[in-house]
Amino acid sequence: MSGAAREPMAQWLLLDGPDATRALTILRQGFADAQRFWLFDGTEFAPVCEYGPVLVDLRGCPALASLCYSDPDTWRGLLLASEASAQDLLSHLQCMLTVSFGLSHRALLSYYNRQTASYFFDACDAADLSRWLGPIRQLRWFGGTWADRAIGSQGWQQLRNPGLAVEPLSVEESLTRRQRERLQTCLLEQHIWRWCQSLGTDYAAMASHVQQGLALGFSDRSVLDAWLWLRLLHPRAVLVPPPEGLTQQERLEHVRRQWRGDQT
Repeated sequence: MSGAAREPMAQWLLLDGPDATRALTILRQGFADAQRFWLFDGTEFAPVCEYGPVLVDLRGCPALASLCYSDPDTWRGLLLASEASAQDLLSHLQCMLTVSFGLSHRALLSYYNRQTASYFFDACDAADLSRWLGPIRQLRWFGGTWADRAIGSQGWQQLRNPGLAVEPLSVEESLTRRQRERLQTCLLEQHIWRWCQSLGTDYAAMASHVQQGLALGFSDRSVLDAWLWLRLLHPRAVLVPPPEGLTQQERLEHVRRQWRGDQT
């Protein structure tokens, strides 16, 4: 999925507003003539459109396009190559916002976030990419997974539209099992990254603690967090799996009593 940055310039920038406040300030002050569109405008998310992503037309701003490549840490978003009209591209990008899973669940898909994109598009095969990219010929961004970010191994990612003959993307597209799994991994690894940022701990060690907790059945986020605190307090304690038939909270308390007992 990776690729070199120095290819023909993209025509559009889909800027992740909440993650790129400095870029938005520069855009207002130095590139006021660049045409831009609030992605949430005209959708159910319109009440918070000014806090959402912004589609910026780079075709008349080669200086801005160059900045997106030379300073990707400021211009945090996706670079799009597309010959579609502004309205057709905007309509497609808005169609990608809301997805469904299961019989009655729907959600906002933040594919415009560089970390989310690194998981979501990785779960797409050629047919999926043809449908999701639609009028987008090429997609690039500087980033990676949350684990990549934690260890400083982010780089340029690149996707080309395979251009297969497929059905157009539907409204509230259903996610595949693989897509759901990758997005769940995204949320979990983001949670690990936030723990590491808060406590200054090693990502690999914290990820190992999380996997140990999940193996114990701590799928509830509050129980998993309590487990992480417990494990950090007892980093060298030997774990004896709790008995079967206990709730998550009961299993956690069993481990807590066990390790407290080892200290007496």
